[in-house]
Amino acid sequence: MNPSIWELETFYRKRDIIIIGAGFTGLWTAISIKEKFPKKSVLVLERSAIPIGASSRNAGFACFGSLTEVIADSEKMGWQKTVELVKMRVDGLQKIKTYFKPETIDFELCGGYEILNNDSALSQLDEVNERLKNITGISETYFLSNSKIAEFGLGKTNTLIENPIEGSLHSGKLLYQLLQKCHNLKIEFLFGTEVLAINETFTSVKLSTESIELETEKLVIATNAFTKKLFPDINLVPARGQILVSETIPDLKLKGTFHYDEGFYYFRNLGNRILLGGGRNQDFKNEETTEFSTTEFLQNHLEQFLKEVILPNQNFKIAHRWSGIMAMGIEKSPIIEKISDRQIAAVRLSGMGVALAPKVGELVAKLI
Repeated sequence: MNPSIWELETFYRKRDIIIIGAGFTGLWTAISIKEKFPKKSVLVLERSAIPIGASSRNAGFACFGSLTEVIADSEKMGWQKTVELVKMRVDGLQKIKTYFKPETIDFELCGGYEILNNDSALSQLDEVNERLKNITGISETYFLSNSKIAEFGLGKTNTLIENPIEGSLHSGKLLYQLLQKCHNLKIEFLFGTEVLAINETFTSVKLSTESIELETEKLVIATNAFTKKLFPDINLVPARGQILVSETIPDLKLKGTFHYDEGFYYFRNLGNRILLGGGRNQDFKNEETTEFSTTEFLQNHLEQFLKEVILPNQNFKIAHRWSGIMAMGIEKSPIIEKISDRQIAAVRLSGMGVALAPKVGELVAKLI
C-alpha cells in the first residue's frame, strides 16, 4: 500500500531525532532530549502495541543493588566502576521521585532485603557501607536485620540484610506516566512499527519498516535485549527473567522487596500476593533467549523456592506467570555510545532499567 501525500507530510515526515524502543530507556531519553532541545522533533518507534521487553514485564523493584551484588560487581569491574554504577542507579531512582508523585506509580519505600546463603559477605559489610555512604546519604546502607526473619515468616533463612532506602513501584503505571509526560512535551509515537534495517547516508539515517521508509537526522537505538537484530556484533546477550504471582495469601507477613543469591532471585509482596522471579542461574543457556515464554523447569523451581523460603508451611496457588527479556554483558555498565556520526546506542541495562534509564537518557542527550 502506497502512503498518501497527507501521511508522508505528517506521520511519516523526516524528524530531527528518532528513537527506536519505547521502554524506560527510550522514553527517558526522549524526555531528556526534548527538555534540552525543545524545538527538535522527536519520534519514538515501538514494534508492539505497547512497550514490550523488560520495562512492562519486570518485578517492579526500585532498587540499586543488594550487598552481595555490589561485592560481586566490585570483584568483576573494580570499586571505581561499581561505585559509579551504584551512584547512577541511586540518582535515577531519585529522578523518578522528582518527576512523579508516589501515588501515581504506586511507589512505596518499603525497604530492600537480602537473604544471605552464606555469611562471607558480612566481612565486607563495613567496607561497602563506607564506599557508598556519600552516594546514599546514610552511614549504614546495609545492616543486619535478623530479627525480621520470623516477622516476615521466612524459611531456610539464617541471615537477613536490610537496606532502608529501596522500595517497590508499579512498572505499568510508571510507563504510563512516562508516556503522558512525553505527550505533554509533544514527543510523537508510532506503535506497531518494527525497524527492519538501518541505512546511514552523509545527510541522514533511513529506517526501513514493513510499510514505509522513515528518515531522521539522528537515531537513538534503545532496544536493549533485541539490539542484535539490528547490530549483530554488539556486546550483549539476552537474559530472560521468569516471574510468577500467587493468588491472595491470607494474613501475609512478608512486606518489602527481597533478593537472594547475588540478585538472581527476587521477590516482593504485591498487596497480599507474592511476586517471585529469577532463578536464571539454574539454566543460564536456555534463558539466553528473546522468547517470551516460561519453562516448566524454572517455574517448578520457583514454586519450590516459594514453598521452602517465602511461604513455608502455607498453602498457595499461582495466579499469573510471565517472562521479560533483559540484556546482560561481561560487566554491568550500560552501553551508551556513538556508533557512528548519526547513531547512538543506549542498551544493555543489566536488569536495572528502572533505576538506570533516567540517567541513561541524560547521557544520551549530551551526545546529541
